[in-house]
Amino acid sequence: MNDLSYALYRSAPAAAGGLSVTGIGRHRVTQAIQARKLPEFAVVLIENGQGWLETRTAGMQTIQAPALFWLLAGRMHSYGPDASGWLERWALFDGALIRDFTRLRLIAEDAPVVPLRDLGKMQRLFDRLHGELSLDTMLSQAEAAATMHRIVVRAARQAMDWNNRQRNPGFQHADMQPIIDELRRCACDPVDLDAFAAKFSMSPATLRRRFARAAGMSPKAFQLRTRLDRAKQMLAASDSPIESIAAAVGIHDAFYFSRLFRDRENCSPSEFRSRHNRK
Repeated sequence: MNDLSYALYRSAPAAAGGLSVTGIGRHRVTQAIQARKLPEFAVVLIENGQGWLETRTAGMQTIQAPALFWLLAGRMHSYGPDASGWLERWALFDGALIRDFTRLRLIAEDAPVVPLRDLGKMQRLFDRLHGELSLDTMLSQAEAAATMHRIVVRAARQAMDWNNRQRNPGFQHADMQPIIDELRRCACDPVDLDAFAAKFSMSPATLRRRFARAAGMSPKAFQLRTRLDRAKQMLAASDSPIESIAAAVGIHDAFYFSRLFRDRENCSPSEFRSRHNRK
């Protein structure tokens, strides 16, 4: 141990069901952890050194700093540095919101290791997390949960960019933004996906794959969400008939539109209008 080392643990607030941070630490590691399960989730940031991680789902993974990796609650794992050791930070967290993190693959059990391009930004988030847990107030615990959320999102962005570069060295995540913007612009019109993909010199399969990685959903799902978002804007800002609004967003069966709207928004178009109308 050295003067950079620390470990801090906190009980989860009784009312913090969505996301809570229950521990954070930093130390130099020279020995492996073998066949362990944690009751909560963990993120481990490797600041320098190299080593390995083994889980049942992902198998044996090589780790080269700077990188981080995720440990899922209740899953057996082993990990450790090579003979020279490594400097790691870690944080423990739990809560119902993690189901969304894993469902959206912000945390991927089959790809737990995330190489990092910008270690400094991640270190600053861990520094902030340590400061917030050290204060140990209800407000600072809420701030710690928000910081953990930022760590998850920043790591997911790094993982996405890394995967894109590995699959296609000339491809950058930012290249998808014009495609996302174009589909948003024409979402209320009929879209021929083959022609749309060809417009950007892609096959339909490549477009679907890259679009889903960048936007978190398929082009079809994105188009539908955009249509319903525009319908909500029209419902809140006008007295136009439901049939007219449905047609305006490209859905020409008003009954189907109403059923789809209720399935997605948990209320009818008329109920949404009564709650949010601004006229």
